[in-house]
Amino acid sequence: MTLSQPKADLQRYLRSARDALLWKLEGLSEYDVRRPLTPTGTNLLGLVKHAAGVELGYFGETFGRPFGEVVPAFGDDAEANQDMWATADESRADILALHRRVTEHADATIAELPLDAVGRVAWWP
Repeated sequence: MTLSQPKADLQRYLRSARDALLWKLEGLSEYDVRRPLTPTGTNLLGLVKHAAGVELGYFGETFGRPFGEVVPAFGDDAEANQDMWATADESRADILALHRRVTEHADATIAELPLDAVGRVAWWP
């Protein structure tokens, strides 16, 4: 399927932002990607996990397109802001693989739906 020009532009902007985020991890040690950088414990791997959650919300739930995986950090019973840091049992490879699967899901949503598709953002009042 060939994307329309506006969809191709959207994909290009998203890819650029995704690549820039992942580029920030290149060459960093495990300590540096996990080091809390804010009082809330946010770390760089957590930001990648958070970005995946945002894409799941806006390109999955919003358009009624379930992801098909349970991701505890994004569940209703997750600790507040749990998506903002990597836990000890989450490897860098795990988080990067999750991010890749989520971006594939988001890209499929963009490809399959028209640009004027109406979504419902349940968490907005």
